[in-house]
Amino acid sequence: MPRVFITGLGFVTSIGNDAASVTRSLRELRHGFEVYPPFQKPEIPCKVIGTIKDFGTDSPDPEDWTFPERYKIKRELLRTMAPNGLFAHCAMLQAIADAQLADADVSNADTGLYAASAGSPYLLHHHHDRLTKVGVMRCSPLGIVASIAGTLNFNLIAAFKIQGTSCGFSSACASSAHALGYAHDDLVLGRQKRMFVVGAEDGNVDAILPFAGMRTLSLQADPNLASRPFDAARDGFVGTGGSTVLVLETEDEVARRGVKPYAEVLGWGQASDGWNVAISHPEGSGSAAAMNHALRAAKVEPAQVDYVNAHATSTLIGDVSEARALRAVFKEHLPRVAVSSTKALTGHGLSLAGAMESAFCALGLRDGFVPGCAHLANPDAECAGLNLPRATENRQADIVMKNSSGFGGANVALVYKRVA
Repeated sequence: MPRVFITGLGFVTSIGNDAASVTRSLRELRHGFEVYPPFQKPEIPCKVIGTIKDFGTDSPDPEDWTFPERYKIKRELLRTMAPNGLFAHCAMLQAIADAQLADADVSNADTGLYAASAGSPYLLHHHHDRLTKVGVMRCSPLGIVASIAGTLNFNLIAAFKIQGTSCGFSSACASSAHALGYAHDDLVLGRQKRMFVVGAEDGNVDAILPFAGMRTLSLQADPNLASRPFDAARDGFVGTGGSTVLVLETEDEVARRGVKPYAEVLGWGQASDGWNVAISHPEGSGSAAAMNHALRAAKVEPAQVDYVNAHATSTLIGDVSEARALRAVFKEHLPRVAVSSTKALTGHGLSLAGAMESAFCALGLRDGFVPGCAHLANPDAECAGLNLPRATENRQADIVMKNSSGFGGANVALVYKRVA
């Protein structure tokens, strides 16, 4: 079967808006958290988010948005975007340039796009508010395509003239990991030659604050203490937004174009907990099954895995569930497998997380480093046995795994390999 490679990356994240700055942040364990002004009210218990720098999207009118001058986006495109669409458009331009794709490579029947986003609660609220207050005929005719859950794929498909397969994925925090898995399958099965995989979220009040009602957000006011995956003192996750785009291509396309890939996508697996609508199975059964399915699909033994980029969001239940799943899968090999969650640096990107963190894995495989566990001071006793490096390790990993989990107990694991 055809081999699949990652050939391009694009980033708009709390820890950097290009591959070079993201790599520096991962190596130096430099987080992207700031005290968030809209949260500084007595009635709002959480105070910190992973902010997106150099972009201003506070207004419901895209005409008021600000973004780096190097991105040239036509007004008619901006008018149909949510904030996450702006982030994704800019990340897409980066990924196309990084993969050295010509216009003909992007727009043809053999190139598709899968996207993952929760839509824009911010714009959805704005447009619905106008509907009830001033009447339906004074609402924007573009309000629906700019706000509902498919807004990301609607806009990118139209803007970049995508002619191949396209779809939006909705499995909460596993969404973009699912998109990556199914994109891999389309390439392996010969349905497409190239796939863009995009994750993006608004990362603003409307996207993040509702999680406080679930008691899942950290209440720490100190950005250095707010996101502590696997730490005994963790008290919830930090929300973030932004976008990451990955370009996946078949081996034949890589050879035809003469490009150097970041990494190979060996395979993936998925499984469901069948347990609870919002809480991970306490023993991590679905996560363990997804990892085992991924290893089998990739033809990789547990002893061959060098690093796991964990889903661990810094919640009390989720981190322990994943730790138990890792013990069940890696058994006696657990001490040699480095484990970290880069959400300690970025925050939790929700449906964006799987794509963003897979791209981090690709950077590490290409550049020879394993991200450490930022902010980890005292590991939870329930996570005993995990190899949790406190600092980034400057060593070459050969095979890495990326875990993602979402509401309803949806679990995805992806396996990546270094390109020699």
